[in-house]
Amino acid sequence: MSRWKAFVSKHLRWSSTFTQALVLSIITFGVVLPLCCHRLLYSYFFIKSMYLKSMSEDVLQKSLRRGQDALHFWQSTPSTAAVSSRFRDITQHPDLLVTVVTARRGEGQDFHYLLQVMQQLSGLLGSCGELRCAEVLVCDVESDPQENQDARLLENHFQVIRRSLEEQQRNRERINTFEREKRDYVFCLRKGWELVRPKNVVVLEDDALPRQDFFTVIEDLLSRRFALHSLYIKLYHPERLQRYWNPEPYRILEWVGLGLVGATALLLTFPYWNPPFSFTLSAGHLVFFTLYFMAVAELLGRHYLLEIRRLSPQLYTVSPATECCTPAMLFPGNSSLRVAQYLDASHCVKGNAKDMVLYHKARTTPGERSHSVEPNLITHIGAYSSVRPNPLRPKLL
Repeated sequence: MSRWKAFVSKHLRWSSTFTQALVLSIITFGVVLPLCCHRLLYSYFFIKSMYLKSMSEDVLQKSLRRGQDALHFWQSTPSTAAVSSRFRDITQHPDLLVTVVTARRGEGQDFHYLLQVMQQLSGLLGSCGELRCAEVLVCDVESDPQENQDARLLENHFQVIRRSLEEQQRNRERINTFEREKRDYVFCLRKGWELVRPKNVVVLEDDALPRQDFFTVIEDLLSRRFALHSLYIKLYHPERLQRYWNPEPYRILEWVGLGLVGATALLLTFPYWNPPFSFTLSAGHLVFFTLYFMAVAELLGRHYLLEIRRLSPQLYTVSPATECCTPAMLFPGNSSLRVAQYLDASHCVKGNAKDMVLYHKARTTPGERSHSVEPNLITHIGAYSSVRPNPLRPKLL
């Protein structure tokens, strides 16, 4: 008992840095972060049982309203309008071609994902001025044009490409969903290249809604040297998979670096604002605050820290690509042709979809590199999938 009392009297006095560190940790991780983060979807403190259902419904309703607004927008835009002819008349050899791959959805048709994406693209292209940011194609992979009414509606405003009757005949064999999705993707890659011969290609799936800085960031990415040697650059990675606690080495380095910078900056400023703490720039205190800032960053959510980088295109981070997913991909130069060849040489099944094929090809083929940009350049609005089973009411997580 006397030893316990001696330990308490020595280490649990307020003047002890051990006590100060303990109290700071309890207040931060037991009070402040839970209060501030319990409504943040990608935080460890998010309370699913209380907020997930209502937040998911709210996002669905907003997407539904956007879809209906987009439907009204395209229905009320006359095909003779200047904006329509400007988007339909595609020039050869543009700096950037955006190909939007679309298929009919059995569920969620009222959300009109394709119309939302094309309305957003038309607004972004209209803000580019006289010089176009990009040329745009819609690639409808349905065998019957009548099956995809949204693509039909856009024919008066954008150039819509489809398989010829001969190509449809060659594509009639029964194959699994993932192989079908891959073949559709390859068709759109090759057809866009054959028609336009662009310098660079972006392929968007029809539920990939571009953000406001979409073209600005892509222009900056293409100006960097690494892009010349990239097979592809991913423009989206699911937010739920963006955490630091991840097998990707670069994220661990980023995480430790963030902790070290935060700890060093805090300890260096302590003497200037005279806080009620006794911490100094010693090895032990540096280690504690490094771990402290690392824990805060991970529990808060890396996704929210990445959002700060939207202040400037130059702040976007580029790192080695991860496996999932392909709703938005940038193919610099003629790399889209190599991607089509790699995909053609592979058979896709569940567990080895086109995103996994590309990831492994980039890692195992000499001279090929793949990258990913963060934060995301698109918002994935496709709550209802066109290739996978859907729940009755999709949720955000």
